[in-house]
Amino acid sequence: VGMPGDNAWSESFFANLKKEQVHWWHFKTVNEARQVLFEYIEVFYNRQRVQKRLGYLSPIQWLKQWQQQTSKLVA
Repeated sequence: VGMPGDNAWSESFFANLKKEQVHWWHFKTVNEARQVLFEYIEVFYNRQRVQKRLGYLSPIQWLKQWQQQTSKLVA
């Protein structure tokens, strides 16, 4: 039995995916849908999209900040 918030991140992700991509496209083929969704997830969502849970940073910005902070701790 899980906790109520266990799926919150995935529910949020899929809501954003539908709102920002799926509802705007009329895919002609399954391959077209795969390509568009791959680009959204791998190019935009995982690298560029600013996210509240990351302090309004993109995942790449957050990762760089985290690496800088942890490298200072190790040094």
